[in-house]
Amino acid sequence: MSLLKITKLSVTLLATIVLPLAASAQQPQSEQGSAQPATQPAPAQQAPPAEKAAATPNRNAPQESHIGKYTGHSDAGRQLYYRYCWGCHGFRGDGNGENAPYLNILPRNFVAATFKCRSTPTGTLPLDQDLYNSLVRGLNNSNMPSWITLTAQNRADLIAFIKTFSPRWQTEKAGDPINVPAEPALTLNSIKHGQELFQKLECWKCHGQEGRGDGPSASTLTDSNDQPIRPYNFTTGSRFKCGVTNSDLYKIFISGVDGTPMPSFADVVKPEEAWDLVHYLRTLQVNKKSPELALWMSTKEGAAIVSAQRITGTPTGSGIKQ
Repeated sequence: MSLLKITKLSVTLLATIVLPLAASAQQPQSEQGSAQPATQPAPAQQAPPAEKAAATPNRNAPQESHIGKYTGHSDAGRQLYYRYCWGCHGFRGDGNGENAPYLNILPRNFVAATFKCRSTPTGTLPLDQDLYNSLVRGLNNSNMPSWITLTAQNRADLIAFIKTFSPRWQTEKAGDPINVPAEPALTLNSIKHGQELFQKLECWKCHGQEGRGDGPSASTLTDSNDQPIRPYNFTTGSRFKCGVTNSDLYKIFISGVDGTPMPSFADVVKPEEAWDLVHYLRTLQVNKKSPELALWMSTKEGAAIVSAQRITGTPTGSGIKQ
């Protein structure tokens, strides 16, 4: 048999084997028994069962915020966030923006949804109004500015979009607002009792005996980002991180400052005791005129303590005592 005939015979035999197999691979499943169609995903790629998918929050699900007469919408807030906020808080809201490494207090991680300034119990989500207040006020002693220049509707929209970063907003409700009872009348006994509580609760271990934030534990404290954090120095000003009023200070005792070593004292002090502590802490603000400080200095004991606490000698009042 010639070489040409052998080659033709081989090609013919190969065609009789390959062509039927190719045709069989293209037949529908009903003609192939248990074979799977080409478009069906591999088992590992199959979509989760409906009940599992329903239990998994959709991170990008639209959100709303409700602040007074304003209703915020996350779709509108998206553009605002990527114009003003992502440089610090990150493209994904995780606090890893391009500016974050240069900030001594890291930006808030919206994915974790742990917020310092709240009117709700420790560990719970804040109210939309709480987040709105932070945008208006800014956070003192940090790089978070006030966004008062935005409209109220802009701020409401921003809050709605911020809520899309964490699944907590889809599976949890904001905590119930803390009840802040009416502030009792200021008395000298209230200040003195607050002074006793300051010692009993060991507030001085972090804030120092004079409230300068220099207690024996101060240098060891870290926040939820494992970054060093300093306790509040009452002598440097009147503005707290989460507000300026006595009620704001009261709420800090009861709610705690989540993400920091400052705990909630809701289970430790009674409402009237919390107000006594507020009144005493105001006397530690020796460079701010307040009714509490005036009453305290009207006594010989208080005047001597305040005189010893005041620092003079530099424009900032730092480093040189009388």
